[in-house]
Amino acid sequence: MTGAQEITQHVTSAVSDRSSAILFLPESANQSKRSNPVASFRFCRGQLTESEIGYGSERKTSYGEETSVLLRHIRYLIAVAEQGNFTRAAETLHVSQPALSQQIRQLESDLGGQLFDRRGRVVRPTDLEFAYIEHARRALLDLDAGRRALHDVRNLSRGHVRIAVTPTFTEYLVGPLVGQFRTLHPAISIEMTEMSLEAIEVALGDDHIDLAIGFSDLRSDEIDIEPLFAERLTLVAGGAHPLTRVSCAVVPGQLADVPLALLTSNFVSRGYVDDHFRAHRIRPKILLQVNSISAVLKFVRRGQIATILPGAMEYEHRDLSYVPLNPPFPIRTVALLRRKHAYRTVASTAFCTHCAAW
Repeated sequence: MTGAQEITQHVTSAVSDRSSAILFLPESANQSKRSNPVASFRFCRGQLTESEIGYGSERKTSYGEETSVLLRHIRYLIAVAEQGNFTRAAETLHVSQPALSQQIRQLESDLGGQLFDRRGRVVRPTDLEFAYIEHARRALLDLDAGRRALHDVRNLSRGHVRIAVTPTFTEYLVGPLVGQFRTLHPAISIEMTEMSLEAIEVALGDDHIDLAIGFSDLRSDEIDIEPLFAERLTLVAGGAHPLTRVSCAVVPGQLADVPLALLTSNFVSRGYVDDHFRAHRIRPKILLQVNSISAVLKFVRRGQIATILPGAMEYEHRDLSYVPLNPPFPIRTVALLRRKHAYRTVASTAFCTHCAAW
């Protein structure tokens, strides 16, 4: 059993038996030399004596207070570690900096060692913090998943699903997909975020989202990939652009002469476009680069410039012309992405089923 699992098991054991389980910190100061941070926590059945509470405390502490303190300490610890600064961490937590410092000192006292080196402007973790924080971080994720499980309703009369999508999907997929799901399950709330594929991988790993819609070429042993459908990039024009009257496929020599508005390099689609140019020795005439798909579409609709976007956008943007290329772009697979072994709420499972059937 991992350290994180031990912490989680201890806390959840207390949750299941409020009347007799009390979480408290080390019995005496001589436990400060323990090398295992998980060993700093212990459960006891029945009432505590003043000597058992440790560190000179004179008050018996209830289950609710101790559990709340433990979780608060973990959240504060993670915030300081991530921000590298007590002031910034306090701002993200919406607490005062002195209160945060006091809580961290209390945790250090409970664990029997210094967690942060406070010399200089940047707060640096000590060896003790390195040994403890990953166990604590994973335990907190597991507890948050457990909290969602407690609120999960099997008949979908309520629920919540956190979804991320790569940017191009907001222009043609998200609207009809979510609209149909809301018709089927009106009581389920949806939190949707637009992210890059790299950010999606991080968000899944940190349990900030339940699932994502991206591409199957994501390479991670920690993520389940379920193919949904095939997608191909193509040339898109609008308004009175000459390409709107073309009846045959555009070859590389012709494509090189087409003024283009393209997405910036931080978009996955732009990487595919650049690969295609290199593979066919095309020197494109890129006149405009934009970090917004909706902005690109506005320019294209004016009829003075073309772009390269997924052909599937035709379902939502029928006023544009979709011109085939010869040779065409390779097919890429749109996929459902989920973290392996993560708790899957009924709401998120229902959304995944809806995506697979869409």
